[in-house]
Amino acid sequence: MMRRPALDDLDLELNVLMNNWPETISVFLRHHMLCVGCTIGPFHTVIDACREYDLDEEAFRKELRYAVSQRRGRSGIA
Repeated sequence: MMRRPALDDLDLELNVLMNNWPETISVFLRHHMLCVGCTIGPFHTVIDACREYDLDEEAFRKELRYAVSQRRGRSGIA
């Protein structure tokens, strides 16, 4: 059985991130990022996307973690 990747893995590809945590998609959309459904998603990471869109990576990661934590809170998922 495959382990679920870690949200904060620096090498995590965007498509894997969004497939495992679909609630993070809203964060990308809120920043008007075109990463959702992009053909480069299997090759880009959060680092790449933040660099491309000139975003503060740590602040963006904080938003991703918050989106996931909100989903966990609503669904009772640990």
